[in-house]
Amino acid sequence: MDDLVKGFQIPEDKRQSWISLAAVWIGTMVCVPCLMVGGYLSMGFPVSGILISCIIGYGIICAFMCFMGMQGCDTGVPTVVMAGNALGETGARFLISLLLAVACIGWFGVQASVCGSSFSGMIAGVSGVAIPNVVSSIFWGVVMLLTAMFGYNALKYLNYIAVPALILVLVYALYAALIRDQGLPAVLAYQPSQPMTLVAGINLAVATFALGGVISGDFSRYAKNRKDVIKSSVIGVLPSGLIVILIGASCSIAAGEYDITKILTGLGLPAFGLIALVLATWTTNVTNAYSGGIAVSKVLGLGEDKFKITTGIAGAVGTVLGAVGIIDRFAAFLSIITSLIPPVAGVVIAAYWITGKGKKENFRVVPGVNWAGMIAFVLGAAGAFITANVIPFFVAPVNGIVISIIAYVLLIRVIPAKINGKP
Repeated sequence: MDDLVKGFQIPEDKRQSWISLAAVWIGTMVCVPCLMVGGYLSMGFPVSGILISCIIGYGIICAFMCFMGMQGCDTGVPTVVMAGNALGETGARFLISLLLAVACIGWFGVQASVCGSSFSGMIAGVSGVAIPNVVSSIFWGVVMLLTAMFGYNALKYLNYIAVPALILVLVYALYAALIRDQGLPAVLAYQPSQPMTLVAGINLAVATFALGGVISGDFSRYAKNRKDVIKSSVIGVLPSGLIVILIGASCSIAAGEYDITKILTGLGLPAFGLIALVLATWTTNVTNAYSGGIAVSKVLGLGEDKFKITTGIAGAVGTVLGAVGIIDRFAAFLSIITSLIPPVAGVVIAAYWITGKGKKENFRVVPGVNWAGMIAFVLGAAGAFITANVIPFFVAPVNGIVISIIAYVLLIRVIPAKINGKP
């Protein structure tokens, strides 16, 4: 393998058990965005429809996640290096960094808005003072941003409180919605007034973890073998993601509202619930700002010593998006994520598993830009967007992956990648 690849490789003695990797994915799925998607799905589906959408959607994610993860396990390198074969070293660095920046900044805005709404609701419930959501969103966006820039190391202690607190809130919310308020019969009999199509539901489910599926190689390179990748991916993502989304949907149906803050308020959850929500969004959003800042620095070609500046840029843009109501464009944001991210997996899978025959000895990082991969990505992303928003057809993420795979296999014959001056 290339010296560049060897510099990133995880040695065999550093590999982890599949259970520890599955725990990482479970921790990722227990989050506020999954609750929000569950609430949003409840606007268009009965419980059975939500269940089917999520099983198919997460099944799609697990499928390409396993291929990405197995490549990471084989090569021992992170996704951005893996993509250096299909997209070229420069192409992979800029494309993946740009996608990470867009996703992280967008999620920062969504969660700043959720946190602001929670805070305003909590203050109004306790003191009767009405603080505009815009003001609260800006305040908490700034707090999260400053934490990411100057106090990131302290977040691990905040996580020790926030994650268990959010789990307790979910358990209590489910109890309040289904048992205390006797909402289980209503949830099971629920029929939406404006049904969504199954394809729309699948697209939303895929959007919740599309980015995680693509960058799964960053974690799966620690797996001991391909079987461990498959076990940790499927067991870590599918059950936990399904449970959290169903909790969000059930509570939404019982409360008659998909906004997570209003759901907790409607269920009569004590202030502890809203505090837990604030803490959970705070800890998650600091990571969004931090990761978004690093991605922006790569896009702008700045060194890591400038991360405070780029984190400030990412967080500031996200705060503005939260204040102006990106949460009201939540479905549109998820649609963009669904269109752009899966095709990256398509070209990487095509390069390694089809043209490279799934053998790590055939893996090479292409210097510069691999134009066959870049063009294939653009075609896949365009296909996914069009079939999701213009001419609905089948499942957009699958369309994007299939188009990018076919396009890469064909284009690499016409525009062969050059390594050491040779095609």
